[in-house]
This record gives sequence, structure tokens and C-alpha cells, in this order.
Amino acid sequence: MDCLFCKFVSGEIPVGKVYEDADFIIIKDINPQAKNHFLAIPKRHFKLLSEMNKDDEACLGRIFAKISSLQEELCLQNGYRLVINQGEDAGQTVFHLHIHILSGQKMGWQPA
Repeated sequence: MDCLFCKFVSGEIPVGKVYEDADFIIIKDINPQAKNHFLAIPKRHFKLLSEMNKDDEACLGRIFAKISSLQEELCLQNGYRLVINQGEDAGQTVFHLHIHILSGQKMGWQPA
């Protein structure tokens, strides 16, 4: 498999991990779209929410709980936005499910 995020997870490509456990990693995004931009990446490869199994659903629940407990490490004190892009039309560029964690600035809403 030639998945960039799988290479991050396996350590084949070193990344600065902010958090890691048996199920997922959180890293700083190298192309930030906000003052603070992190990615939560499940270790098991799947592309879309529609491809999840029961274990993946539980993993996503743990990811959301962990994000909220890392207020200081992820600079979330004044609020944050979570984004999951699903498919090319939504802007997904790496086809391994991941959650964008954006914070550190006021963010507006701009519908298409």
C-alpha cells in the first residue's frame, strides 16, 4: 500500500507526534490551514466513514474524547473546529480517514 498516512503511522516516514496510542496518532499538519492545525489519524487504514467497521467506530469515539482532553497540547482553549473531508469533491487529498483539528483563530463560515 502506498498511503502517506500509513507511512506516518508505521514510522517509515518520521513525523512529530503530539500524541500516540495503540489506535491512532495526532500530528501537526505540515500545510496548516489555521494558526494551529493538527491531524488525528487512525492507525487502521480506511478511506471513508462508510468503510468503517464496529472497531473503527469505537476508535473514532476514543479520538474525539482524546482531542477534548488535550486542550493545552492542541491549543484548544478558545475553541476549535474538527473537519473530516469525505471524497475528492469535499477536498480529501489523502485517502486515509483523518480528522483535521483547527484552532488559534476566529473561523468564519463560507458555504460553497
